[in-house]
Amino acid sequence: MELFVYAFGALFSIMNPLGTVPVFVGLSKDLSKKERSVIAFWTAVNVLVILFLSFFAGKYILTFFGISLSSLKIAGGLIITSSGFALLTGKFAEHKGMKKKGVKDDINSRSEISLTPLAIPMLAGPGTISLLITYNQEYIRVQDILIIAGAIIFTSITIYGILKSSHLIVKMLGASGINGLSRIIGFIVIAIGVEYIISAVLGIIKTIEF
Repeated sequence: MELFVYAFGALFSIMNPLGTVPVFVGLSKDLSKKERSVIAFWTAVNVLVILFLSFFAGKYILTFFGISLSSLKIAGGLIITSSGFALLTGKFAEHKGMKKKGVKDDINSRSEISLTPLAIPMLAGPGTISLLITYNQEYIRVQDILIIAGAIIFTSITIYGILKSSHLIVKMLGASGINGLSRIIGFIVIAIGVEYIISAVLGIIKTIEF
């Protein structure tokens, strides 16, 4: 249970589906409730597939590119920390590339938004992928793998529920409420990123012979 809560908390914080709510509402404002529900469902499915691929194919990615676990932890920690600062400063959409010239027009012209920009890069970004690849190397027991897989599934279900209720969430919390929660989550995300960097550095130090 402890590993499940830890994995779910880390995934939820880094992906921050609450931060995606305003984007989802803006992109689906002209759609019916049923259409929004369908998009929310397929967004969650796309996220689930991406997360599973990242977790189970992680070791092959590391082997293919010759990347050590410590290097991945540091790189992932930097990306996660950067995402946390973006949440903390209210620049999450900009950090995800949602305010670049021409991007918004391209998004609004698409008939299918569940894969991009919702699943990628808003939810399953580089920080999330690097985190799961790290989990793949750290947790090798079958029991741990099943627990993390369960956390991935539960996270995807949670994302579906949040996106499906996004218009209601906006009405209840308002923009200021969502921004406030995102900033709190941002602080947690920064701590997660720093923790990964520290653990990687300590691991490197232990391997050095004095």
